[in-house]
Amino acid sequence: MRLPSALLAVSIASSLLAACANAPHRDGAATAGADAAAPCPAKPNWDDPTPPRRIYGNTWYVGTCAISAILITSDAGHILIDGVTDTAAPTIEANIRALGFDPGQIRYILNSHEHIDHAGGIARLARDTGARVVAREPAATALERGKADRGDPQFLTVPAFPPVSAVQRIGDGETLELGALRLTAHATPGHTAGATSWSWRSCDEAGACRDVVYADSLTPFSDKVYRYSDDAAHPGALAAFRRSIDTIAALPCEIVLSPHPGASDMFERMGPQASRPLVDAGGCRAYAAAGAAKLDARLQEERAKPAPAR
Repeated sequence: MRLPSALLAVSIASSLLAACANAPHRDGAATAGADAAAPCPAKPNWDDPTPPRRIYGNTWYVGTCAISAILITSDAGHILIDGVTDTAAPTIEANIRALGFDPGQIRYILNSHEHIDHAGGIARLARDTGARVVAREPAATALERGKADRGDPQFLTVPAFPPVSAVQRIGDGETLELGALRLTAHATPGHTAGATSWSWRSCDEAGACRDVVYADSLTPFSDKVYRYSDDAAHPGALAAFRRSIDTIAALPCEIVLSPHPGASDMFERMGPQASRPLVDAGGCRAYAAAGAAKLDARLQEERAKPAPAR
């Protein structure tokens, strides 16, 4: 079922007209502690913990060393994007508390794509917080089932995850509203069929707002059977992947984030010890260009190898 009309606005532009989202007052010591994060190992495991930290304004990193979870806060409640794994869910909740926020104030949990490393913790987090889970089809059905279908390029290799009850559907270009928060869903299939990128305006306590994009993965990973070039087996999938790349490149984007922090060098751009600027008007275009290059390389590899027997 669709979200109630009061929660949805189909125009991306409408999300930019909203007043800057409230950033609840943070205690100075708590903010300083959140911004000073210990380094992660060079090759972290999915569940390796890392301290939470402010990204910008009312947008916070509460994930692990290897997998992102993003908290957007307001006086009307909070929105969480992605849940990492089931075993990492308590770490996410602890990170949220360490920032001084109550996980019970999370009203919505959103998903980037339907893989265990991003969706595995959503069922537990939804149960612990009472939040509604919102996703775009076909990711919503995969969340309820606990696994995607053959439309997922990695279907044969990605394990199942705890299923989520009663996922609410949101369409491409529709906007989820919570108080002053407005997050817009963008269909960006390719890495999975239900892959979704999210955009919003994040505001600091002085009222300075930035366009933030949580750009879903554009990496063409697959099992040994799936071929992106096989349009007979996967009609329209390659063309949709190309459109996804174009979609991300065209979004209003001053701060680009990603489900795997290393894909957009997130840790190098956050906090007082950042080595690169956080704000980069060309960040989404660069992210999309890197995805296009990987897809081109994958297609060239497929052309050089015979198709496996079905």
